[in-house]
Amino acid sequence: MASCYTLSYTVGNGPQTGVTVVEKNHYAVAGLAPIKVSDPVRMAGEAKNYQVTVTHTFLDGLINVLTSGLYTPTTTIVKK
Repeated sequence: MASCYTLSYTVGNGPQTGVTVVEKNHYAVAGLAPIKVSDPVRMAGEAKNYQVTVTHTFLDGLINVLTSGLYTPTTTIVKK
């Protein structure tokens, strides 16, 4: 794999309702060219308190390896 990372941050007091929204981010050429990137604020909707995590799941890493880095997905998780 080219890289493994997780980025997390909390807005307000963090998750309050237990609702989780998940979206994929799509990148080409080892992550250098964004194709579709999720919007965590839109994913949170009206929530004022939430947590955002952007990560490579096992499946994301596997796809990255199988395509030799030409397609590099990540996953955005918003917990409200």
